[in-house]
Amino acid sequence: MNMSKYVVFDLEMCKVGKNKRTSLFYYKNELIQIGAVLLDESYEITDRFITYVTPRFGALDPEIIKLTGITREKLKGAPSTEEALARFAEWIPDDAILVEWSENDRSQLYHELDGKEICNDRLEDFLEEIIDCQEAFGDKMNSDRQYMLSEALIIANINDYSDGAHDALVDAVNTAKLFKKIRTETVFTLSPYYIV
Repeated sequence: MNMSKYVVFDLEMCKVGKNKRTSLFYYKNELIQIGAVLLDESYEITDRFITYVTPRFGALDPEIIKLTGITREKLKGAPSTEEALARFAEWIPDDAILVEWSENDRSQLYHELDGKEICNDRLEDFLEEIIDCQEAFGDKMNSDRQYMLSEALIIANINDYSDGAHDALVDAVNTAKLFKKIRTETVFTLSPYYIV
């Protein structure tokens, strides 16, 4: 039996000023980094993907630079959105299922494709079946609350998570650790210090 692989991905964005938005790209955020990890059938990381993306409409501001650690220098020479998404889509194995932390990432990819009139059938096919890890964690917690990834890692007693939140690859790795726990633990153990 052929079991699915999973691609856990994360995006980082910059802000798009109102004066930079167009009739097509009228969104508040624009993609600047894609990070992803490939998980095998045992939920172990077997490959990684990372790229910066050159924004067309948005710009880095001090808040985003501080939050993500992404600087203008790091974006110099980065591929266009179309090229970066094409590389990402080609890297995903045919039998993989995408996993995101929240539906914001999926929405952002649709915004990029739509607002920049990018045709990428392969990526759009993958976006049709996607697992929202934030929602799966909420189900485990029997809660409708939208947990932050950093909070969920602590609650789930995952102590070996990587520091560096708001780096797309770091967040993808951390989401993958939580996703593995959600999928493999029959009894979902929480931090002994967590109080409901």
